[in-house]
Amino acid sequence: MQVATDAWFAREKVDDHTWHLWEQHAHPFLQCNVWLVRGRDRSLLVDTGLGIVSLSEAARDLFDKPLATVATHFHFDHVGSFHEFPDRYAHSEAAPFLASSTEIGGALRKSGFEPFVWEYFERSGYDLPDELLSALPTPDYDVDAYTVDPCAANHLLAEGDVIDLGDIAFEVLHLPGHSPDSIGLFNAERGTLFSGDAVYDGPLLKGFYDGGPEQYVATMKRLRDLPVSVVHGGHDPSFGRERLVEICDTFLAQSS
Repeated sequence: MQVATDAWFAREKVDDHTWHLWEQHAHPFLQCNVWLVRGRDRSLLVDTGLGIVSLSEAARDLFDKPLATVATHFHFDHVGSFHEFPDRYAHSEAAPFLASSTEIGGALRKSGFEPFVWEYFERSGYDLPDELLSALPTPDYDVDAYTVDPCAANHLLAEGDVIDLGDIAFEVLHLPGHSPDSIGLFNAERGTLFSGDAVYDGPLLKGFYDGGPEQYVATMKRLRDLPVSVVHGGHDPSFGRERLVEICDTFLAQSS
């Protein structure tokens, strides 16, 4: 596999407050959207990617204020660099998972997954190559040695909690189904939702080993009624309310 000749993290400015970062050499299946909201008093970092390359170093120029770093859920593609940040937030259900690299799991190629797990991904609608990276960060990087450093959150979140940045605040929504600890962060004033993997514009993973099909139905019904203007998901492009309703309706029809 070739070695990357450009930056591992790509980035774009979404609006006056928001930046989007992503690992451009990871397959879209693993390519977590990392979101940064720069507030007046502190900033909000939503998810941290795979941890292949240090996020805190790659985006040091953007991290010029105290950071509230939030894991929308414990899956490895969202918490790889979680340990790099001192002020860490996650739902209380994430606690036993974040404390163990075995529970977090993760791999960067087909051979690192159990066959039944890979088959589940493919049945869900993903067309996956054997290699989930298109390039290596360094010539000596060992794909098979990939692991996520376990790291507990030091702020445990619950439904209704608020993360206040000074001039903009986000309410915590517990959105289980994809995983028991899945959360979203919602700013009602602007209609902005950071949804993690509770909903994104791609094949949704439901009923997996740590998911909850019945909970997911309730989450989708809730999301369908949420007065959002834009959804920034954990994967794939952002979308508006009309597309959110379509995704929710399709999910609910398939689950009935």
